[in-house]
Amino acid sequence: MNRVLKVALICGVAATMASCGAVSRNLPFGLGKKGDPKATASEGQRISVLEFEQQLAPSAALSGRTYFLPGPQAATAWTQPGGTAENLVEHVIAAPDFKIAWKRDIGRGSARVGNVMAPIVAADGKIFVLDGESTVSAVSADTGAVLWKTDVKNGERDRNGGFGGGVAVAGGKVFVSSGYRSMTALDANTGTVAWTQPVDAPIHGAPTVVGSHVFVVDVDSQLFAFDVNTGAQDWTYRGIAEPARVMRASSPAVTGNTVIAPFASGQLVALSALNGQSLWEQTLSRTSRTSALSEVRDVAGRPVISRGMVYGVSHSGVLSALDLRSGQPKWQLPVTGVNAPLPVGDVVFVVSKSGELITANRDTGQIYWTRELNEGRARKVGGFLRFGRRTITPQWSGPLLASNRLVMVNSYGEAVAFDPKTGVAQTTLKLGAPAYIAPAAYNGALYVLTDTGQLICIR
Repeated sequence: MNRVLKVALICGVAATMASCGAVSRNLPFGLGKKGDPKATASEGQRISVLEFEQQLAPSAALSGRTYFLPGPQAATAWTQPGGTAENLVEHVIAAPDFKIAWKRDIGRGSARVGNVMAPIVAADGKIFVLDGESTVSAVSADTGAVLWKTDVKNGERDRNGGFGGGVAVAGGKVFVSSGYRSMTALDANTGTVAWTQPVDAPIHGAPTVVGSHVFVVDVDSQLFAFDVNTGAQDWTYRGIAEPARVMRASSPAVTGNTVIAPFASGQLVALSALNGQSLWEQTLSRTSRTSALSEVRDVAGRPVISRGMVYGVSHSGVLSALDLRSGQPKWQLPVTGVNAPLPVGDVVFVVSKSGELITANRDTGQIYWTRELNEGRARKVGGFLRFGRRTITPQWSGPLLASNRLVMVNSYGEAVAFDPKTGVAQTTLKLGAPAYIAPAAYNGALYVLTDTGQLICIR
């Protein structure tokens, strides 16, 4: 028996060596020949087929050319998850010193049964945040003092748990969507409940408030239009149901009487804000998806409305600029993303899921430059001694253009400022905990909510 095992082992080794030789002979440019140090793989590196397919090259026509960025403006309110109803704030005056002013614990962080997902909003001297268990806090923007807290869960109805949702503020009310299957309006000064509307499915997305309506999308790809005064459902629209989705609190974009709603199916749908009638729809999805992960088509980043165009990016690999009136694509790029694009001045900034910062011409989609954010940031984690360890890189959220810096946060617990003309990292702040939510700007400061439920003010 031992002899049989030895023979089998020798044969297996021989077959492996033969197959390695066959591979080396088929490598291009003669790589893998005997004596070539490149033929020896010590630890190896996994390469994502999807990321390889999506590599973008700068346009030769734009080589050496610069672009216009508007000067920074004061942000005196940040009432919606994206700053405004269009989900666009181009360039703000915020955190010129880029130093941490204070930190405050605002509630539960992410855990097995809850996740911090809601973007920050601000108005009238207060910062409004939602923790990992659907408790809303109003915090002083100046000092970080907690002014009030309100738990929007219903103890009897919500005993099975939930997570996600978001906040928006308008007309003296804070509107709270919740993974505990409810939409709630609170008094912005006291936290007193004005009304609560139960729904049938959890809401992981954040709301957008415009005029007399609160717009929000639930996990069943249903868009609701609630009355801001009573909470009554004025109308609903159901997109294509899709169970696979990304853990981000995306929200609709609204301009005039047009609502642009993102869905987990990859759909972007334009609807009448008055009655929910569909105006057009586009699906941001490629037919040549290359992996099971790329089948997740979610438009997890907020769609953005700017200068008569809609900018959206999907998890399945499409960044698109669409005409607001017709929905027809003006240009598309193969970018997999979970963050909102940032159209500003002559360009559109977007960060891919793999950690590539991309700067594209707003009108043509041609690439000015790209920057690999994760270069030199890989870490080895897990395993025992040297066995079973894996390589990780940070996940990025943003960007936001603040005081001539592109600011992003990441899962390594960093806030990093980049040069908006070159993508070179300028300054890095240690936050002390992972951050998965893009910063918000208000009255000259940046505010970041970490995954542990800590609110950080950067001035």
